[in-house]
Amino acid sequence: MSQFWYSDETATRLVEEVIHEAGKGGRIACLSAPSVYQKLKQGVVEGSDGVSAVVLEYDRRFATYGQEFIFYDYNEPLALPEDVAPQSFDFVLADPPYLSEECLNKVAQTVKYLAKGKVLLCTGAIMEEHAENLMGLKICSFLPKHNKNLANEFRCFTNYPSNLMS
Repeated sequence: MSQFWYSDETATRLVEEVIHEAGKGGRIACLSAPSVYQKLKQGVVEGSDGVSAVVLEYDRRFATYGQEFIFYDYNEPLALPEDVAPQSFDFVLADPPYLSEECLNKVAQTVKYLAKGKVLLCTGAIMEEHAENLMGLKICSFLPKHNKNLANEFRCFTNYPSNLMS
């Protein structure tokens, strides 16, 4: 149940990106990315009041967010509540819980189910080829940082030309 939290600067930058790309009235899914969801809900980033968001997360401590919390186990990538319709999110930000092809394969199934548009994936740089093959994602120049330094180089990948991330 350990969580790897993005630095405040990284969380803010990611929230700016999702708000900009989802657009006013956009629906956002934060898949295994509670620090981005929390930053979004703080309302400190301009435009955050103009979007709606949910957090899909295994850690039930986030159930305190009520209806915006969706329990998510990557081992069952499509075990989602009935009211979560296919392609119902304008923007999906995903941060797979493990750095493995098996995990990314399953998370990709969930992302493809949820996303009707833009996808931003945050994971280890070593997953670049796999992210491209699975979801057509391209690496961004932006380097996300965590509160605790991780041993693996972390990167962002998108399926759209990102002004803020490139």
